[in-house]
Amino acid sequence: MWQPVLMINGFIIFVIGIMMFIPSFALYYYTGTPDYIFIQSGIASMFFGGLLFLTNYGKIEKISIIQGYLITVFCWFILPFVCSLPLYNNGSIHTFTNALFEATSGITATGATILNNTEGELKSVLLWRAILNGLGGIGIVIFAVALMPFLGIGGMHLFNKENSDTEDKFLPKVRYIAKDIIITYVLLNIVCALLLNMAGMNKFDAITHAMSTIGTAGFSTKNNSISFFDNYLIELIIGVFMIIGALPITYLILAFKRRTISSITSNAQVNTFLKLLAFYIIALTVFYANYANIEYTKAFRYVSFNTISAITTTGLASSNFVAWGSWSFIVFLIFYMHGGCTGSTTGSIKIFRWQVISAFFKKNAIKSLSPNQIAVMKIGDKIINENIVSSVFVLVLGFIFSIIFLSLVICLTGVDFATSIGAVVACITNSGIGLTEAIGPNGSFAEFSNFVKYILSFAMILGRLEVVSVIVLLTKIKLP
Repeated sequence: MWQPVLMINGFIIFVIGIMMFIPSFALYYYTGTPDYIFIQSGIASMFFGGLLFLTNYGKIEKISIIQGYLITVFCWFILPFVCSLPLYNNGSIHTFTNALFEATSGITATGATILNNTEGELKSVLLWRAILNGLGGIGIVIFAVALMPFLGIGGMHLFNKENSDTEDKFLPKVRYIAKDIIITYVLLNIVCALLLNMAGMNKFDAITHAMSTIGTAGFSTKNNSISFFDNYLIELIIGVFMIIGALPITYLILAFKRRTISSITSNAQVNTFLKLLAFYIIALTVFYANYANIEYTKAFRYVSFNTISAITTTGLASSNFVAWGSWSFIVFLIFYMHGGCTGSTTGSIKIFRWQVISAFFKKNAIKSLSPNQIAVMKIGDKIINENIVSSVFVLVLGFIFSIIFLSLVICLTGVDFATSIGAVVACITNSGIGLTEAIGPNGSFAEFSNFVKYILSFAMILGRLEVVSVIVLLTKIKLP
């Protein structure tokens, strides 16, 4: 049972070790001196990962459901420790707790940071954070599926744990699905980086922000995030690509392959997401312009970018929205709980599940008024069965219970309730920006105690695994 779990995780650790050399070379390019901490960490990761892989190597015909859960959950709990190695005692990160928090935030595509002076960090550290954002966005396990066809593993269980988009199973083999996803993801990053560079960012900032944007992850190379640039065009480009990152990647692939109007307009989840986003932006623009007594164009600029960032759980900011008014706490809390589409790089609950809940309440409202009427739960032209409804309610309740429980635990350490729940929601939804001034767009998570940082790191992984995977593993696993 454990052979494929250890073998695949060993392979992933080995690949991560190889990637640690990239930031070291980047620092050499800019300063003439490589980052030896990254080199040492890369060698250690390659050795440990390679050893784990080789000692468990063997052709596996099939991966069971429980093994799929084990591979995914173990991967997301082990990787933060591996990815934190080059951050420990590098730059301004002098404690293992801070290194682990930053690495967890990066690999889970959360974007919460303990750095108080991001612009003062080494280029190698900043690039590594961006690389983790890129890997976290697409899901490192998809890389494992795509890069290991020689193992002969049937990996659909693995893919299902990482990609919750079950609407479009359009290719016969998961290997080809993962391949198309990776190619599309990389191309989007390249296009985004090129456009940002043309809009005024230097090459380094363009590359790092592209990975944060497409991965809807949120790490920036600047203390004040996107507001540092104060550039309309940069905000527009990032805003558009955050929306693209919030769409199902399989939807983008199908739209490109079929190249028909129906392939673009027929997805009920995407249509609902875009309509909701437009409604929130327009409504909040009107409200904020009148509340703050500013021009509508200025309000639209601030509101549109930060609303897109919040709903897509990206975590980049063009202004300090927590200072807009006390109402912003509730508004952005609601935005964080939305998320993008299933099958996208976003975190949180996601639109499809809210559609399922809406369809469930609509059906029961009809049955209450007309008991004899046949009511069917539908999203677009697709009928939703009871099993999907049950799983959605379990996931949503799991999210809510986890938020309440973890917030209370943090409150017991002496942190006020608003900061506690704002931090937990930001981490478990993988949004990254807290909802109070201390941990908002202009703040950081540095002042929390080590215990709280570990709790929030756990919340990030729990959110990335969408809670249920951990629950299933805890309740179903049977050790030999």
